[in-house]
Amino acid sequence: MQEEHQPPAAADGTGNGPDPERNSRVGRRRTGRRRRRRRILVGIAAGLAVLLLAAGGLAWWAYERLNGNIKTEDFAAKLGDDKNRPVATNALNILLVGTDTRAGENAQYGSDPGDTQRSDTTVLLHVPEGRKSALGVSFPRDLMVAVPSCQKGDGTMSRAYFGMFNSAMEVGGTACTIKTVEQLTGVRVDHQITVDFTGFKKLVDAMGGVPIHLDQPIDDKAAKLQLPAGDVTLNGEQALGFVRARKSIGDGSDLQRIERQQLFMTAMVAKVKNESLLTSPTRLYGILDAATKAITTDPALGTLRDLYDLLNSLKNIPQNAVKFETVPITTYAPDPNRLALVRPEADVQFARLRDESAAVVPDDAGPNAGSTGNSGAASSPGTLTTTDP
Repeated sequence: MQEEHQPPAAADGTGNGPDPERNSRVGRRRTGRRRRRRRILVGIAAGLAVLLLAAGGLAWWAYERLNGNIKTEDFAAKLGDDKNRPVATNALNILLVGTDTRAGENAQYGSDPGDTQRSDTTVLLHVPEGRKSALGVSFPRDLMVAVPSCQKGDGTMSRAYFGMFNSAMEVGGTACTIKTVEQLTGVRVDHQITVDFTGFKKLVDAMGGVPIHLDQPIDDKAAKLQLPAGDVTLNGEQALGFVRARKSIGDGSDLQRIERQQLFMTAMVAKVKNESLLTSPTRLYGILDAATKAITTDPALGTLRDLYDLLNSLKNIPQNAVKFETVPITTYAPDPNRLALVRPEADVQFARLRDESAAVVPDDAGPNAGSTGNSGAASSPGTLTTTDP
């Protein structure tokens, strides 16, 4: 039996029509809900807009802050006629210099009334065409070389002389060190990056330290460095003492100090790659802030964008295709405390650096891949190996 349809009750209770008051209440409720939903959506949209604007403003502030940290020095302007420099190639050559200036915060590492600086560490990083490998070549600070005439701080030109490699910076700053390297090797330096003691240790701290392995404990009062044997993670102050110490490790020579510096740089590369430090926004900002405050570059690397483009061009280099060597050297006959180049081995090495496409042959992959090769240098002190972070 079909159910009989009941019409809605009338307003007069007779059941013969709709209830206008009830319908009006329902309509008002529906309209109110729609308005509330619109207000909520508008609020959410406004909130997102504020967040996006705040994020954009924060990103811009961070970018400008990091850009403002970078100091530049136009070394090319001080090198004179470009025709007198080596020819540029498709390889990339970057001179990395650690200075021993005692100015500012560096005064804690000794006094220097003249506020002069010398190159404490100098590495020519050669990246062949294709950017698939890299070779870092170290120049000992005690190496006796021909230092060319350089523009001094007062604008006058110095006399050319034969002396210690690290004295070139004292004469004419980074530009004079670059001019000395170019004259010595025939390799054109494309970029330079300089860092001082304080900048170095702050960068290591921003990275969370660098892990290494020591076969023997270290107790060096001059470097204020005490480390146990075994696996250790060096903080900034310890790392600075480690790469500068001479008296208590191995035979105390500058060559073994260079080997430690090279191995420490390898450990830093491993730390960045293995822990993906450059993919975490929070850690990335801290590292970039410390790095940009630490360095002085040429104008072509003088912005965050320039540095990003450089790092991006090098990101695909395998860790085991990054090697370090020292220029072939021997004792300088007139003074056993100084060093001299070994010929023709040094000339062969410099010819490799002038070859724009000669790639470094990667080592077999392993925990210590990318460790140093040491062309003509003293044997390894056996005190340091890199460890996977």
